[in-house]
Amino acid sequence: MTDTLRPVEAALPQAPDSPQKLKRSIGVVGGTLLTLSCVTPASTLFVVVPDLFGSLGTATALTIAIGSLLCVAVAFCYSELGTLIPSAGGEYAMVSTLAGRLAGWLVFVLSLLVVMIVPPVIAMGTADYLAPLVHLDPALAGAGVMLLATLAGLLDLRANAWITGVFLVLEVIAAAVVAVLGFAHSHRGAGSLVSMQVAGAHGRTDAVTAMLVVSGLAIALFVTQGFSTAVYLSEELEHPRRNVARTVLATLAISTVIILVPVVAITLGASDLSQLTGGDIGSMVTAWSDSAVGAFVSLCVALAIINAGIVMVIQNSRVLFASARDKAWPQPVNDVFSKLGRFGSPWVATLAVGVPGALLCFVNLDTLYGVTGVSVTGMYLLVAVAALLSRRGHHRHTSAWRMPLWPVLPALLIAVLGYILTQQETGYLLWTGGITAVATLYWALYLRPRRDTRWLVSLPEDARD
Repeated sequence: MTDTLRPVEAALPQAPDSPQKLKRSIGVVGGTLLTLSCVTPASTLFVVVPDLFGSLGTATALTIAIGSLLCVAVAFCYSELGTLIPSAGGEYAMVSTLAGRLAGWLVFVLSLLVVMIVPPVIAMGTADYLAPLVHLDPALAGAGVMLLATLAGLLDLRANAWITGVFLVLEVIAAAVVAVLGFAHSHRGAGSLVSMQVAGAHGRTDAVTAMLVVSGLAIALFVTQGFSTAVYLSEELEHPRRNVARTVLATLAISTVIILVPVVAITLGASDLSQLTGGDIGSMVTAWSDSAVGAFVSLCVALAIINAGIVMVIQNSRVLFASARDKAWPQPVNDVFSKLGRFGSPWVATLAVGVPGALLCFVNLDTLYGVTGVSVTGMYLLVAVAALLSRRGHHRHTSAWRMPLWPVLPALLIAVLGYILTQQETGYLLWTGGITAVATLYWALYLRPRRDTRWLVSLPEDARD
């Protein structure tokens, strides 16, 4: 047990033969564009939020607002830890360094679940929003988006920052159009935002319970989850001690506005509870305006989904690259995943996350949502634990952005996230718990006996100041 709790200086020797390093090529603006594109506010609004409308009705905006407030505390943890430990490994590098190698390994597995599942979840929404132009099978359309995103992910990071920046503008325009139309066609007052009603069977109105809101918080946390991309890109950000925190906090603030304002507008503008619970935002936009505007918004959303796929593949390949560099696998696997291509991107790792992502488009969507919600909540909980330990030993004096209200904020976050986990569906908890159990066995049987040569979490030399 002591191996899981010792700080890095006692437990984590540096890998003596680390492969090539990623190059620092983007500033805070490029990092924010990439990170916002990973949050992909418009595609989240049009793909994930409709499911929340289906279960939470008028309480959707309130649930997302609560989730966003919780994410402020999470963002503070990421900002402090991301500037203290700027590594492409993201959460697992931070947690391994501060809370021990087993905790870091488990958070790596949870983050790997998230980064493998979220892109296909978003990508499968493409077919719905291309429907005004062409009818496609959702699974096939999603797989196509994942393969296209994989090809784009092989390019230089700076080039992708510009590509995703253009797409991001289009998706913000789409969200703005929805917000303006929704507010212009309001059918109910602001009080409906806290009325907590959903359309039931046979035209009746059902009340949304507080427990249902709490269970929905796992998905609400997922809605703005992409702000953590700034941490994954920290090895490629210039001046990471300063720019990681700026990118994390700016991204959370902007994405919350882009998502929450249209959700409020849709809640007020839906003609009745049945239309709101149905969650067909495209049809609402067409009803509020005309088919041309509806088609424009749908096309913008489809582009936003492709944009999200590109950035998520970029992010996810960095996680896999970092795990190989840190010796998480047998040596032949490490050698393959740590290869850098012509454009400086980890090309094998990019293919390894993109191609399976295409296959996941054929898995049941509800299962993907549920496992992702549990994984995100568990990952945030472990990051909060690491934040609680972030000012021990020499880390107390390391130059880094420091969160306000420490240690109260991470301690409170741990309690809240733990409670949210207890309210999730048993099946999703079992799926995630089973994968975590297998990962623990891998740790116990392979990584821990080879602690001197495996799972050696490293930092780039220019980050150890």
